[in-house]
Amino acid sequence: MTDAKLTVLGHLNELRKRLIRIVIALAVTTTVSFIFYERLFQILILPARNINLIFVEMTEMLGTVMRVCLAGGIVLAMPYIVHQMVMFIVPALNRREKKYLYIAMPFVFLMFAGGVVFGYFVLIPPAVEFLLNFGSDIATPQIKIGNYIGIITRLLLAIGLVFELPVLTTVLARLGIIKAHWLARKRRLAIIFAFILAALITPTFDPINQSLVAIPLIILYELSIWLAKIFERRDVQEAAG
Repeated sequence: MTDAKLTVLGHLNELRKRLIRIVIALAVTTTVSFIFYERLFQILILPARNINLIFVEMTEMLGTVMRVCLAGGIVLAMPYIVHQMVMFIVPALNRREKKYLYIAMPFVFLMFAGGVVFGYFVLIPPAVEFLLNFGSDIATPQIKIGNYIGIITRLLLAIGLVFELPVLTTVLARLGIIKAHWLARKRRLAIIFAFILAALITPTFDPINQSLVAIPLIILYELSIWLAKIFERRDVQEAAG
């Protein structure tokens, strides 16, 4: 790819190539995940502790295995997916914008991984504990494995994506699209949105588990404001120098 402007047809053709490469990468990483699907299941089931998970449909276990392998494939292919997305938009950027984008790429991977780790070790255990024990004195829980795995994988992927907030806002601030004072003015709205998003992400309705998601989101937002201020001061100093 060169920096020359592409026609609409050229853009569509380039997008098609990138999407094909992403699909191929997902196929490869999903296949790799399938080879180790038993180990992946052991990791995902660990928070359920001694609960015996069941399946009641003939195809449920197969579908659940494929869901786990696809989720694992997405996580493994995430660096390549982001790279292909970046390479698609790079021709439209100037040298300064490219520099910021390249610097941000490693942090995209680190923050996504950090979100998944946070979700697994901090959020999932109390959420599972609450859901399995609530009403257990009235009825014995018999959890379908498809239901359990679906909740866990969606939660981990969602938390991983949410943790990208500081990277996104920092890049936008460096490009001059948003300012730190604008983010600060929207703080109250961001706090409300954090709790709404936490209610959508968490599988429970209790405020404790929702706060486990909302509070880190608020901290990430404050971190975004702080980073935006730092880079704004640096830009001013560079302009003055």
